[in-house]
Amino acid sequence: MGKWRRTSQHLLRYSSGKYLRLGKNPNFNDPIPDSSSGFIRINGKCFSTKIRPSIEHQKNVQIFSNTLRGYIGNFQLSIHRNVDNQSYKVQSRNFGSTTKLIQRNTSFATVTAEDIKHFKEILGEKNVIEDEDRLSIANVDWMNKYKGSSKLLLQPRSSDEVSRILKYCNSRRLAVVPQGGNTGLVGGSVPVFDEVIINLGSMNTIISFDEVSGILVCEAGCILENLDSFLANKGFIMPLDLGAKGSCQIGGNVSTNAGGLRFIRYGSLHGNILGVEAVLANGTVVDMLSTLCKDNTGYDLKQLFIGSEGSLGIVTKVSILTPPKLSSTNLAFLACNDFISCQKLLLEAKRKLGEVLSAFEFLDNQSMDMVLTHLEGVRNPIPPSVYNFYVLIETTGSDESYDREKLEAFLLSSMEGGLISDGVVAQDINQASSFWRIREGITEAVMKAGAVYKYDLSLPVEKMYQIVEEMRLRLGPAAKVLGYGHLGDANLHLNISTSQYDNNVFAQIEPFVYEWTFSNRGSISAEHGLGLMKANEIHYSKSPETVQLMASIKKLFDSNGILNPYKVLPHSLLPSN
Repeated sequence: MGKWRRTSQHLLRYSSGKYLRLGKNPNFNDPIPDSSSGFIRINGKCFSTKIRPSIEHQKNVQIFSNTLRGYIGNFQLSIHRNVDNQSYKVQSRNFGSTTKLIQRNTSFATVTAEDIKHFKEILGEKNVIEDEDRLSIANVDWMNKYKGSSKLLLQPRSSDEVSRILKYCNSRRLAVVPQGGNTGLVGGSVPVFDEVIINLGSMNTIISFDEVSGILVCEAGCILENLDSFLANKGFIMPLDLGAKGSCQIGGNVSTNAGGLRFIRYGSLHGNILGVEAVLANGTVVDMLSTLCKDNTGYDLKQLFIGSEGSLGIVTKVSILTPPKLSSTNLAFLACNDFISCQKLLLEAKRKLGEVLSAFEFLDNQSMDMVLTHLEGVRNPIPPSVYNFYVLIETTGSDESYDREKLEAFLLSSMEGGLISDGVVAQDINQASSFWRIREGITEAVMKAGAVYKYDLSLPVEKMYQIVEEMRLRLGPAAKVLGYGHLGDANLHLNISTSQYDNNVFAQIEPFVYEWTFSNRGSISAEHGLGLMKANEIHYSKSPETVQLMASIKKLFDSNGILNPYKVLPHSLLPSN
């Protein structure tokens, strides 16, 4: 029989066949839906290796394909010019009704038959891709929001090949765009016009792993989930975990300074990356591939490449400090009546869970409703009530009994204090997976619902949800406004869902969302980067002097501006046409 405890009219129940339920008079017969993936929990033991659905893998996501005139991008062609005896058209693209028209930099050359012949000499025939079907995939981001018109995809297999490609492209002024798993959300990994795509997926070798220090050295094309699986067999884990882990690549993660679900525990890649190898625009290979935790000699140049989105150089190798895999993982799915309770719960979790706290995520009832409506097989773990907010708390430690008791004590005290209205604790792999499916499934659900405007904001915790409420008042019934994200590190994902893209709705969103963020001393990009989407909006987060210094660094590293053009920095600061 299950074991019962009672405190202040709140009940806990334990049994091998049911999940642990918290709340007043809970219905213990409500099932948690089965799932084919999730936490590995066997015979009461939880392990930190999680097999999560890769919801952001483009093959597994239903893409909303209707485009908005002026928002997703009108591709415009105008006067014929003749450069290098090649006839082409001046190109421009508009990615927003309030943004400037982006014009192709006419100083860039276009690919010729002679160029293709040269690349084949470097890479071989099969690694120089001109096939339209393959290019049609590489030209479009996974949300189908940004679409380029590149006619050439290159697949280097070594740093030397990347170097030879860039040296040639720089001499010819052929613009390039580095590409990994192409899971970005701001148009950073696809061409804007006809840039040559350099895909690093073939550079996927694990070079070395030190089983004492946990330092991993690998090539940039290694898929995040594959690295996690490799490390799991060695008793370690990657310090970052993303919904797109099944397709994103570590080079792209580093280049965008990806955050994710483990940020609250292991911090930023700026701290976990010990070294990188990068190739500059002129082909110079810069070896900063240190495997030392301490190295205080001169400028820490590797930091410039972490988060620069391939605009300063192409990251080809990384060394990363990986933490040990701990044997005890627990996951609670909780309900709160208001956002203030969520904030207080976070503070209590930091104080009382301390060293075992590994994730603290939140979503609002609009997000929950979106998932329940558009994803098959997903159920609210705590029916029948619908609460205003939901929180997922994960703990990871080395002592199952101690960690479980610590979590239980925290949950009971939080319920007694009125911070938690109801909740459940996963008891096996399927239950844990179903909890994470709700949180990680929001992106997929919103895509299925229709058009979506996505914003990734970093804000003071106490103000995170205010912009959601203000946006609802601003848009009224014209849109559904969702708020969810990484509450543990003050990262809000603001999603605005409409049946179709609409310029009037868009004009109500931007620039208001950036102005509001600026006025509350936030950042317009917490973890997604700037890419094409927010390149012209960087001034909302950085001072003019800072942006000008960034432009000077860009000029120093890439004097011809061929690396991922039109991205990261304002177009007014890019090399002139």
